[in-house]
Amino acid sequence: MAKKKSARKPTFSEVIGLNNIFQNDIFNFIFGIITLLISVFLVIAFISFIISGQSDQSIILDLKQGEWSNSGKIFHNSCGSLGAFAAYFFISRCFGFAAFAIPLFFALVGLKMVKAYSVSLLKWFMCLSVIMLWSSVALSKFLAPVAGDLIFSPGGDHGLFCCQWLENVIGVPGLMAVLLLVAIIFLTYISSETITVIRKLLNPITMITNKVKFDVKVGTEKEFSPAGSSGGKITTAEDPKVFDDPEIQIVDFNDVKTGNEPVENNPGTGKEGKDPGFTVNVIGGEDAADNNTLVAKQDETTPINPKEPWTKYKYPTLDLLKKYDNDGKPYIDMKEQMANKNRIVEVLNNFGVQVRTITATVGPTITLYEITLEDGIRVSKIRNLEDDIALSLSALGIRIIAPIPGKGTIGIEVPNAKPNIVSMESILNSKKFQETTMDLPIAIGKTITNEVFMVDLAKIPHLLVAGATGQGKSVGLNAIITSLLYKKHPNELKLVLIDPKKVEFSIYSPIVNHFLAKVPDDNEEPIITDVTKVIRTLNSLCKLMDTRYDLLKTAGVRNIKEYNKKYINHKLNLTEGHEYMPYIVVIIDEFGDLIMTAGKEIELPIARIAQLARAVGIHMVIATQRPTTSIITGNIKANFPGRMAFRVGAMIDSRTILDRPGANQLIGRGDLLFLNGNEPTRVQCAFVDTPEVERINQYIQQQPGPVEPMELPEPSQDDGSDLGNGGMDMQSLDPLFEEAARAIIATQQGSTSMIQRRFSIGYNRAGRLMDQMEKLGIVGAAQGGKPREVLIQDENSLTGLMNNLKNL
Repeated sequence: MAKKKSARKPTFSEVIGLNNIFQNDIFNFIFGIITLLISVFLVIAFISFIISGQSDQSIILDLKQGEWSNSGKIFHNSCGSLGAFAAYFFISRCFGFAAFAIPLFFALVGLKMVKAYSVSLLKWFMCLSVIMLWSSVALSKFLAPVAGDLIFSPGGDHGLFCCQWLENVIGVPGLMAVLLLVAIIFLTYISSETITVIRKLLNPITMITNKVKFDVKVGTEKEFSPAGSSGGKITTAEDPKVFDDPEIQIVDFNDVKTGNEPVENNPGTGKEGKDPGFTVNVIGGEDAADNNTLVAKQDETTPINPKEPWTKYKYPTLDLLKKYDNDGKPYIDMKEQMANKNRIVEVLNNFGVQVRTITATVGPTITLYEITLEDGIRVSKIRNLEDDIALSLSALGIRIIAPIPGKGTIGIEVPNAKPNIVSMESILNSKKFQETTMDLPIAIGKTITNEVFMVDLAKIPHLLVAGATGQGKSVGLNAIITSLLYKKHPNELKLVLIDPKKVEFSIYSPIVNHFLAKVPDDNEEPIITDVTKVIRTLNSLCKLMDTRYDLLKTAGVRNIKEYNKKYINHKLNLTEGHEYMPYIVVIIDEFGDLIMTAGKEIELPIARIAQLARAVGIHMVIATQRPTTSIITGNIKANFPGRMAFRVGAMIDSRTILDRPGANQLIGRGDLLFLNGNEPTRVQCAFVDTPEVERINQYIQQQPGPVEPMELPEPSQDDGSDLGNGGMDMQSLDPLFEEAARAIIATQQGSTSMIQRRFSIGYNRAGRLMDQMEKLGIVGAAQGGKPREVLIQDENSLTGLMNNLKNL
């Protein structure tokens, strides 16, 4: 028989609880308070000793052993004899003024123990020790000659001894070198930025050159990622919120005791029947990443870092964004769900539509009720009951999906009585966004199933945003820009912002040097607000597009992705003009106002860019609050497959945007339909407020980056002929040029429409005539809808100009 093993006797420390004493919150709190009081006591004692320590020090030096506690002598120190002795020992005998590091460390210990702050005590102990010892020696060397009548050495006896000993051994220059070397080593340990600072001090010419010249270096960077020098990590003020794994929680409503119990009889029919089965699916949100790391594709063999010379650029952090209560978790009101379910069943039964089961999927703002019908029920019958269901539920924004694609069910979307805000922080902190490999990821919001909705703008490739005033278009544009700023480096992305209202994009003025591109013009803001500058910028983009296509042809590639891959792998000849191509995203707000002002001059270059620019990395996002056929023409719709439709007032506007109804049934406040394929997806747009955008822009402004916006090529005058480098001759002019010029001078009215009417020609030819007259100095530049200024006052001057052209 096996011998029974005797139980181990507990030790004394286990009996009285000493083993885990530092894991006890009460003990830690009491110990922390005591340590903080000791810190305050030492600070007061040190300051008092500096002020009145001369008399105390004489008393201390006259005392014999054992007399300090009962000598009967009066100490002038505010903390009594104990404070006088402590101050004398630490300041006079040890470290001088550097002894203040001791109460500082005690204060950190106390704050750590009471859990007011979370600090690394070991790191702080090592750092404060080095600072105290170094300062003790440095103060004895530099401050002692000017200390005056101090009764102690500024660095204490320790600093004085070390200073004298080092001077005797290695001399004064050696002492200075030791102090400098220790300081540099310590600062390098604290922050690696010290290395960069010292390099710049030793080579100031490089520092100046890097600010004014962009030079791609050939090197072997071990690692580069979208988070710059921080190794790709996004640091937040708090630990990231970790959501549960996506799962479906099925709630059986037959077991729920509510004020509105399920009916046994089908109301209004007089027929007895079973209540259809009803479940509620709560689909969890996206998992927040275990750490705030933005993952980028890396190639260990890449010899060129496209982020040069701004490799120290740090991406915006998530703590710049605001968190909301219950962010990412839909609020579920069981009474509301039961009431909606009963009303839907009642309405359908009243019209003879029998329901087998109902499943409710609760989203941030919308609940989707999936209905399985009995056999033999026509789908068209459900579609015709849309208004009746909306009337029964007393809700705005009822939308019927009949049937749901890929499922044998009918969908009824009903707004929640208490909608949730979908914050930008919950979207950008999701695993889906952080681990995406999209080239231009735009995170729009969350779907009905509470999943993060993202698309790749590089694959759309152009996006049309439309909706009535105040329904969320501006917030949607800010969400698009914000998601791009969180993922792309200034060398990888440039923005062209066109804002006819002059107030929507002005908030992005701090980042114009980092991320914006503009046509060269010394006196103009990169954020374009003038219609004439819009035309010039779009023509410049067309010229850039043609230039990039020539480079792609020379490189033997089909798109920008293959081109940049060849570039960073040294497979292109840089002498042929090859350089790294950043993506360019053109965002136009109030597109309808531009069309009304400039018409074809705006629409034609936009259509040309939309048709051709995808392969060279130029993508467009245009927004309008007037989704009419005169604004969103067939040419625009054909080249903008991506549609983002916010709430509109009429079905015809929804058909203009989406080619189907639906946008007129949204509830507003960021509720949208996104179309990029067969069926639109309902999404609640992420909310990013103005203060959040300001914080992001200020953070980016402080990062190293370009000192001026990217310059687009100077647009060429498209006059239908080869004018060389600004030169003019009779062969290059329009046959009607001289007659048109004389008519302009005679009427002193530089109007394109006047030329159209007078000579019965089209708008394009009249515009070319006006451009030629502008080149020759006959009329001034365009002034929007106003006539141009006529610069020549008589026909004699025109005759002389024409004679000069004939002699060329």
